[in-house]
Amino acid sequence: MTSPFAVLGDDLWVDDPDVAASYAGDRSGHDSGPVAGLLLPRTTADVAAALRIAHEHRVPVVTRGAGSGLSGAAAAPAGSVVLSTHRMTAVLELDAAERLVVVQPGLVTADLRAAVAAAGLFYPPDPGSVAFSTIGGNVATDAGGMCCLKYGVTGDFVLALEVVLADGTVARTGRRTAKGVAGYDLSSLLVGSEGTLGVITEITLRLLPAPAAARTAVATFASLESAGTAVAALVGAGLPLSMLEIMDRTTLRAVDALTRMGLDDVAAMLLLQADDADAPATVAAAGEVCAAAGALDVALAEDDAESAALLEARRQALPALERLGHWLLDDVCVPRARIVPLLQRIEAVAAQEGLTIGVFGHAGDGNMHPTIVHDGSEAARAAVRRAFDAITAAALELGGTITGEHGVGRLKRGWLTRELDPGALAMSRAVKAALDPRGLLNPGSVLDP
Repeated sequence: MTSPFAVLGDDLWVDDPDVAASYAGDRSGHDSGPVAGLLLPRTTADVAAALRIAHEHRVPVVTRGAGSGLSGAAAAPAGSVVLSTHRMTAVLELDAAERLVVVQPGLVTADLRAAVAAAGLFYPPDPGSVAFSTIGGNVATDAGGMCCLKYGVTGDFVLALEVVLADGTVARTGRRTAKGVAGYDLSSLLVGSEGTLGVITEITLRLLPAPAAARTAVATFASLESAGTAVAALVGAGLPLSMLEIMDRTTLRAVDALTRMGLDDVAAMLLLQADDADAPATVAAAGEVCAAAGALDVALAEDDAESAALLEARRQALPALERLGHWLLDDVCVPRARIVPLLQRIEAVAAQEGLTIGVFGHAGDGNMHPTIVHDGSEAARAAVRRAFDAITAAALELGGTITGEHGVGRLKRGWLTRELDPGALAMSRAVKAALDPRGLLNPGSVLDP
């Protein structure tokens, strides 16, 4: 039987099951497929044509960027088609005077940052997957990263969007001006919607002047609790740090085994960075706060190369833990004053279930990524699921959220009803029904059917 998408031509529609299957998933490892085919648009018009066909024939569509997501949002269900944005990589406009850039969603975030840096400008959001994730995926999950402490998350830099709705209608939201409050804030509604409300085809981003040269330091600790105490002290000190990251012993050992950097075998390490005009003094003052909080050692990077190496060690946290075996990564965020209790709960869960859990994350904003490593056996997978749920529940009990930056996806959709109250859930479902009345955009992700 010929697919209705065949009218788009072989350039835009691929029904080879092996090729389509290679796009039907993300980094979470969540089950997917088999899918009905693959859409490969280059333009907004291509996307609109594809969604009109999908709407008419009631075919579910899952939009995929680089597949770097960790929540299962791009794990396409059986019978759906995957719409890949990997051909939509253009920088459409770079306006240095207005400090904005207009891009297509398939542009890799690192390439975006490099393009604006060449113009003396700065796009701050810096997710751990910056080298391979796409800006469209970052917008779809409202991705954060290591610079969130000072600069905020992806959504803080989105000025305007072009989006194709479920029936193929093309709409523009937001504005290019520094200010604007006309109508509802539809751009913010689409940011973080994980492909469930429309397909974003163009993104206008706010930029900043390039910051001063960054300075970096590391502080080591004999316990996770003492590191957490130092984080609280640093936040209370009000220092203008641009980065405050944490890695525990399990993560440090894994990173050192991968990179051979000679990292200290300690309970925890904090990575601190400042990029203000007086960055050396800021980092030195932060080091003093860590020392007063009980740090075993504080070391300042001697040059840019050493700073870059320390940042790379942090970026390698998840790849290093992946090498230890099967894994499941959690993404929870708590008030910064509750980081120590969260770390204590994670340690207790690991002991109770007999599991290895590596902890790393953005200590400066309370966003932790406990990564559960296991041997893949059926018994281990059951223990992992219990541990994952226990950690997620702990975050809620501590006044936090089930996801800080990775999104709900399919992995945590059952938890959304525990975080949102009935009124918020009703509004969410009403929005989904209004924009996607046939439930075709990324079905089964975020909200329960």
